[in-house]
Amino acid sequence: MIELFGSALATFLVIIDPPGCAPIFASLTRGASQAERRAMALRSSLIAWAILMFFALLGRPMLHALGISLASFRIAGGIMLFFIAIDMVFERRTERREKRAQEIEATPEAEDISVFPMAIPMIAGPGSIASAMLWVSRADTPAQVFIVLAAITTVMLLTLVTLLAAGPLMRLIGEKVEAMVTRILRLEAMPRPADAADALALAITHIWRGGAQARIDAALAKAGPR
Repeated sequence: MIELFGSALATFLVIIDPPGCAPIFASLTRGASQAERRAMALRSSLIAWAILMFFALLGRPMLHALGISLASFRIAGGIMLFFIAIDMVFERRTERREKRAQEIEATPEAEDISVFPMAIPMIAGPGSIASAMLWVSRADTPAQVFIVLAAITTVMLLTLVTLLAAGPLMRLIGEKVEAMVTRILRLEAMPRPADAADALALAITHIWRGGAQARIDAALAKAGPR
């Protein structure tokens, strides 16, 4: 159980990347009051958590309704995680996040960023949604499902803490130091080789298990009912 929690926790920490969201949130809410920052941080985290819970709990019934087998989704989700890991190796995820933040900052009417772009897609993006569905699909018992949901909730609480701490910290240190610290935080948030290796290993595992399950399903379908 502890191993399952640790593995799921590490996956969501790497994909959601709470430290990487903090400087972006601080830059997007630079002109907001403390109360507005706090409200947007809380809304962003709650909305992202609700989205991840929705897909984690209802992902399998949705796939069944769409006629998509769990094995096929595992393969597709593994491929998606594989490309996310490749982006982590070449630091393209960080560049895209910063570019998206700059585009939002340049939009005069963009005030409340709690839903877009913070909750979706920076926190609850395709990678984290697919990971939530994949981890729950691997759970064999309700207790294991609960552990995966607990790991997601833990990461979302850490994300909330980093978002709440970003604004006061930046105001405390001043504008010049803020620019320097923001740059350092972004450098620290860049994925390390070990993180990328973990993501690649997880992606390959999902693809392998999905392929094995697909072969088993095909063999059972060929054998027919007995």
